[in-house]
Formats: sequence, structure tokens, C-alpha cells
Amino acid sequence: MASSPDVIVIGAGVLGLCTAAELGARGHAVTVIDPGGANASSVAAGMIAPALESLLDNLSPERAALLKRARDLWPAVAGAHDLKLHRDGADWRGPDPDSALARLHALGFGGRSVDGGLTTPDDWRIDVGPALTALARASGVTTVRGRVARLADEGRRWRVEAGDGRVWFSPTVVLATGAEPAIPGLPDPVAAIVSGVQPIRGQLTAVATAVPPRVIRAAGVYVAPGEGGVVIGATMEPGRRDLEPDAAESAHQVEAGLALLGGTGESGAVRVGIRGATADGLPLAGPAGAPGLHLALAPRRNGWLMGPLVGQVVADGIEGRAPVADAAALDPLRVA
Repeated sequence: MASSPDVIVIGAGVLGLCTAAELGARGHAVTVIDPGGANASSVAAGMIAPALESLLDNLSPERAALLKRARDLWPAVAGAHDLKLHRDGADWRGPDPDSALARLHALGFGGRSVDGGLTTPDDWRIDVGPALTALARASGVTTVRGRVARLADEGRRWRVEAGDGRVWFSPTVVLATGAEPAIPGLPDPVAAIVSGVQPIRGQLTAVATAVPPRVIRAAGVYVAPGEGGVVIGATMEPGRRDLEPDAAESAHQVEAGLALLGGTGESGAVRVGIRGATADGLPLAGPAGAPGLHLALAPRRNGWLMGPLVGQVVADGIEGRAPVADAAALDPLRVA
């Protein structure tokens, strides 16, 4: 039997689930369709890191301020879903820490010098497994397993077909499909936007070792507290979609991460995910230029940071509300 929710969200990564939870909190009936299994959001360290992302990517003050505003939405989301938000800060290690600290301060972030680098209180972290589970169970949200094979525009509603023959109808569809190819049936302009999302392969490794008090980052590597130890990652390999772990790369990353810790550890599971990215590094969030179609895509490596902001922007677009100030920077039509 077909069902007809108010909104269908295709994809259960952090952007899709933050959008679904925001819509559910506003009283909408939302169905999230996802094939299950690991995705880029689950294969992540859960870093909510505007300060060190701004430092490491040499962002402008305006972009850094946007990331900070996105982070500031997290306490309300964590409170609404009974999630632990780790506000422990983060450490950076690298050359010329005095210049790095001055740059951080110029971008509006706090920080102080420590041996070999700096520490900032402005980067946070969340546990990804519990967060994804809680968002998927939010009020008004129903999550179903399935892979969408085709979309069809039927005028005032969209027909959403799964590969196993199940069908849903809704006036509103949100594409939160990560770096996946465009779904057949999308209007050509929307398919072109989705197809323009660049895949970026990322790999991280679980390591059993002493857990540091906060995330430690350096150029090309990070160490983040995780269950039973730490996770060390993560690569940024543009253009790759393969999910086979690279043992040599894992060994290299673990060596670099343990050097940051100044300790030893035992390598465990290697996880691989495919992120989506745009040319300017910001996600695509909001109306896609076709009636009833909205995007929540391509946050690069900042999916956990940007999730609540993307959810708010997409929900506002669906409801026809006046957009928040940051919505223009995320407008999908900027890349059309």
C-alpha cells in the first residue's frame, strides 16, 4: 500500500535526519527513506569544529562566522533529543603556533598557546551513533529501509518508487543523498546540480589506546575520542567512490595520529565513507528550482557541524518562511 507523508526525505545521513527532525518538530509527518548500512555521517568522528576548520582551510572571517553560527544551533538540538554534546574544545599541533593563534583570534575564536601548538574551546563533538539513532526516532519522523529507484512528477505530488516496488507520494521531496548519482526522473536542471556534487573519499581507523581529553588535530590527521579508544583519520581523496579500505593509508594515518598522542595503540576497524562537496565547500540547502523539490547535500567534511543549519534552511524553504541570513550562502541555485 502506498503512503502519503507531508514530506519525504531521501537519505538518512546527518543532513537528511536533521532536516526530518526539524520538520517533525514543526508538526509535519516525515518519511525518511534510506537503504541502511554505513554512510558518510556514520563513518565520521562527529566533530563540530568551526575554529580549526577555519584555521586549517584558511577561511575568511565571513565564512568562519557562518560556521560558528551553525555550531551555535547544536545546544538546542542536543537538548531536544537528549544528546551529549562534548564541549571539550580541541587542540592543534603544528609549526608557528603563535601565528596560528593570532589567525584564530582574528577570526573571532578563542584560544591559547600550549606546548607545540594551541587549544581552543570553540570546537565541540558529538557521538555519531546515538545522534543518528535519536534523530531518526524524532517526533513525526518515520524511517523506512529502501533504495529509491525513480522519481516522477505527477503535478501536485511526487511519486517515489523503491527498487522493490514500494511507492510513496508526497508534495515535497528532500534529496539528502550524499554523493550518490542523480535519481532517475529528476528534472534535468536538478539532476545537473546533483551530478555536480564531487565525491570525496574519507577513511578513518579505530585504535585502542589511552583516550585524550579532547580532539587533537594537525595538518592531514586528527585523533578524536571514540568508543574503546580513539578514531584516527581522515583522508580527503577527491573523485573516489570506492569503499575498500586502504591498509597502507590506515597504517600511515595511525602512525601520525599516535605520534600526536605520544603513545602506542592497537589498530582496529577501518571505516570508509564518501562525502559530497561543492566547489565553494558549503552545502546545498533549500529549494532546488523545481516545485516541491529541495536539497540537503554536499557539506564536504562538515556534515555534523552544518546539520542543524541545513535542517532549518530546508524546513523554512518548504514552509515558505522568510529565509535566515545564511540561507543565501547555501542556496542550491548558486551552482546551477
